[in-house]
Amino acid sequence: MDTIINKVSESGLATIDLETYYDESPREVYDIKEQLFMGLMLKEKEFRDFIKTNDWTKYTGKHVAIVCSADAIVPTWAFMLVANKLSGLAKSFVFGDLNVLEFSLFKNEIDAINFEAYKDQRVVVKGCSKKPVPVSAYVYLTEKLTPIVKSIMYGEPCSTVPVYKRA
Repeated sequence: MDTIINKVSESGLATIDLETYYDESPREVYDIKEQLFMGLMLKEKEFRDFIKTNDWTKYTGKHVAIVCSADAIVPTWAFMLVANKLSGLAKSFVFGDLNVLEFSLFKNEIDAINFEAYKDQRVVVKGCSKKPVPVSAYVYLTEKLTPIVKSIMYGEPCSTVPVYKRA
């Protein structure tokens, strides 16, 4: 009787699955557009009153994207006031849309990886995730891996697409 050999597990490939770095905490968008006078401009006194009286606790434990979706000039200090109110309540917040928020969350996780463990390794970056992993996270991971690994492949260990191979 022949022994079945798992060639994938014996290949010496290191696998990184970005899906495992997905933070399940809820995401929310805070849009300053709702505070614009006639949808065009921000009135400082009214905005400061809103900042003081708004219930910011609804953002507790959430990741928040701070934006202004209207075509209006909003002073930088307005975004800073919102950030100040979210500080200590929101799990995290960024200036930008949900795509910027997702990349920021993954970037933080990728930056925490000990890349020395992948030095001179053949690495497979797992594809096909059930959770939303932005393309920007794959690109950033590639940037971090390229200088230190022997090769980068994308996909599953049994079926990969070559991305990089050191000369």
